[in-house]
Amino acid sequence: MVQKEIADHVRSWRFIILLILIAFTCFGTLYNSMSHLNEALSNSKDPNNMFAFLKLLTATDGSLPSYYVFIGFLGPLLGISLGFDAINSEHNNGSLVRIISQPIHRDYIINAKFTSALIIISTLFFTLSFLFVGFGILVSGLTPNFSEFLRIIAFTLLSILYVAFWLNLSILFSIKFRQAATSALTSIAVWLFFTIFYQILINIIAKAFIPTKGANMAQIFNYKKFFMGIMNISPNQLFTDASTTLLIPSIRSLGPLSFSQTQGAIPSALSLKDSLIIVWPQLTGLIASTVLCFALSYYLFMKREIRA
Repeated sequence: MVQKEIADHVRSWRFIILLILIAFTCFGTLYNSMSHLNEALSNSKDPNNMFAFLKLLTATDGSLPSYYVFIGFLGPLLGISLGFDAINSEHNNGSLVRIISQPIHRDYIINAKFTSALIIISTLFFTLSFLFVGFGILVSGLTPNFSEFLRIIAFTLLSILYVAFWLNLSILFSIKFRQAATSALTSIAVWLFFTIFYQILINIIAKAFIPTKGANMAQIFNYKKFFMGIMNISPNQLFTDASTTLLIPSIRSLGPLSFSQTQGAIPSALSLKDSLIIVWPQLTGLIASTVLCFALSYYLFMKREIRA
């Protein structure tokens, strides 16, 4: 059944269109970063210069976003497109009843839906990453060292996890709503809310509670820490923070730092292990959100009454 689902996805026009769109934008960002690479490496004091190959994924001149920003924007659309009609389309055309009547466990259906889409997402992102690395080596002449390669692999796994969250969310809506259009619009509405409106809403609220001029350092520190914690509710923010830390090794913290923490600090690049320790809360949040959406989908599907 997993093979059938994979074949259905690969042959669908929506997957082909999104695949072409993601591929073109990714290689467009590669061209953009190549034209900006010399400028990005011109600062001799930048601790990230020893990770020159990672600049291909982060450097930009402002005309196009960087590679990881595009993945953060288009990745959810890929996950939504693979899951928004996973269950309700089968129910509406009557195929779900025929599948249920076969001697298979009911949970095998939703497991196959998720597994097949996850295999496609994983294959796509690993292929894109290796193509990006290959073209980057051919065009720039740079070769990634072992640490850079591991960081690119870690970023690829993070991207798969991020898209898997949106996949599970869209599958959840496909179980909740009978019409595929309704589940698609709901999934896109949630994506737009967290991508655009959530940050605007938090900024408006933050301005209303901004500390007065007479506030001490502790109050300002707690204020920033509180609202940064609220921002981390958004899966987009979790992905952006984790991606930035993995691809820019000089980032040492994702939260506000006190004066005692910054005093005497020497700018330097962190090891991959230290970067993973910094982004572990973000990774945990994405994993928990993904598992929660799948658990809710599993529960609703197993309890759902299916009739012809």
